[in-house]
Amino acid sequence: MMNFLRTNKYIAGLWVVIRLYLGFRWLTSGWGKIVGGEFDAGGYLQGAIGNPDVQGWWQAFLEAVAIPNAGLFSIVVMWGEVLVGLGLILGVFTNLAALMGVVMNFSFLLSGTFSTNPQMAILGIFIAIAGANAGRYGLDRWVMPYLKETWNQRVRKGKQSETYVA
Repeated sequence: MMNFLRTNKYIAGLWVVIRLYLGFRWLTSGWGKIVGGEFDAGGYLQGAIGNPDVQGWWQAFLEAVAIPNAGLFSIVVMWGEVLVGLGLILGVFTNLAALMGVVMNFSFLLSGTFSTNPQMAILGIFIAIAGANAGRYGLDRWVMPYLKETWNQRVRKGKQSETYVA
């Protein structure tokens, strides 16, 4: 089954549909926060602290790390959503985009927000499981082989220039 999800060119077409759906959801959410000009994660984070359904360890993280840095978290959320959306729509760094989307969804879930987050997390996990096949019909088709070849050239070049002293 895993081989099918990761290599089949027909299922790669399904990944495109899922990628476009998730990408659109992320992009519009993040862009709305950016152009709205009033997004502030601080109120959301304070609300999560007061939510009895939020785990104590997560509340401690929010109080110690997130709330004191609410401005930074606001920027990270807005631009993170936009970048995840663009990555999924364009099919570039698809696995990274899907993984970061899953991380954000779990952060929202841990903070007591449900909405479409479980659905989006599950779809993001499937895209991440699909590996390179999820970006087969996207920019990853060209970007990833280019990066791999560039990396391999640097590694070969580095090994050639090493000198060993006996």
